[in-house]
Amino acid sequence: MEFRIERSALTDAVSWAARVLPVRSPVPVLGGLLLDTEGGGRGEGGSLRISGLDYEASARVDVDAEVVRPGKVLVMGRRLLDICKVLPEGPVECAVEGSRFTVSGDGARFGLSVLPLDDYPSLPPLPQLRGAVDAELFAAAVADVAVAAGRDDTLPALTGIRLGLDGDTMTLAATDRYRYAVRTLPWKATTPGETADVLVSARRLTEIARSLGRSGLVSVALDAGSAGFEHAGTRTTVRLLEGRLPRHEKLFAMADPAVAVVDRVRLTEAVKRVSVVADGDSPVQMAFSRADSSVTLRAGYEDDVASQRLPASLEGAEELTVAFNPGYLADALTSFTEPSLRLLLLGAGQRAMITDGAGTDVHRHLLMSVKPQLA
Repeated sequence: MEFRIERSALTDAVSWAARVLPVRSPVPVLGGLLLDTEGGGRGEGGSLRISGLDYEASARVDVDAEVVRPGKVLVMGRRLLDICKVLPEGPVECAVEGSRFTVSGDGARFGLSVLPLDDYPSLPPLPQLRGAVDAELFAAAVADVAVAAGRDDTLPALTGIRLGLDGDTMTLAATDRYRYAVRTLPWKATTPGETADVLVSARRLTEIARSLGRSGLVSVALDAGSAGFEHAGTRTTVRLLEGRLPRHEKLFAMADPAVAVVDRVRLTEAVKRVSVVADGDSPVQMAFSRADSSVTLRAGYEDDVASQRLPASLEGAEELTVAFNPGYLADALTSFTEPSLRLLLLGAGQRAMITDGAGTDVHRHLLMSVKPQLA
């Protein structure tokens, strides 16, 4: 094997494929990246495919390369990534020389031991193609709901994001039992009336979404055990989680709530500001007044307190005071991008819903309020 490629293209491809490599593995070859070149033969074009996998996910990326001699090689992925990061800018020459894989460019030269190809498992195939979704919209939606996913690995289902397909609508949802985020977005089904309801690791899906390009369509593939995503020369699969999230429909049904509307940016900044004095998980209190068209945020106890007043409208009550975990509230607010937000409020210690100022159901974030405890 021998090929030439620009340093930036090689680094990007190796970085993308190395995302799925395990940090530690009892099987050494799973720490490897498989480099496979095709075409060329006389330095007249060709392609380089870089693949990696562990027990939960796989990744594959195709890039153009000037292939002199086609072939395959398996090398330690993270070591190759470290080398790529320090290579000089410009063209890079790579070749297999005996039991060593060499990487050189602009006078710098590195050698890597070659791992046994026979011990390397085959990459799992892409599951059944179900349709496609806009890459930028999908990445934003995953980020919106991922903040509500659980972090406790003893409850694996709560560490996942529900990916639901129903006709021309995709629904993403996540919850850790204390908050619940839901985002819907349009998508193009391969078959009319396509339906699915699966659970994907929030960490894995976030990594995948972040790695996608910001233009074009992402192909979505699903079967009984895995999900796959393909975009602009990249392909990745991830094993599905077992179990299901609790359904959100009944939780999100709120009878006769008070409705407050407030500027998103100003509210987000105020929450961060007053939270400076909120020790641990002590709450941020929000006192709404219809007569004053305002909300006053307060946090802290005794002499260590902070407050800020903002304009806000309130319908359905003359006054209402609620309080929230400051971290949960900040996560929810920063997942929105609209100029204003609507807060549907039932009262202290009860559910509260945050939506965009227009009140659409595209993005909804449910929080449990706590009882105000300010002195």
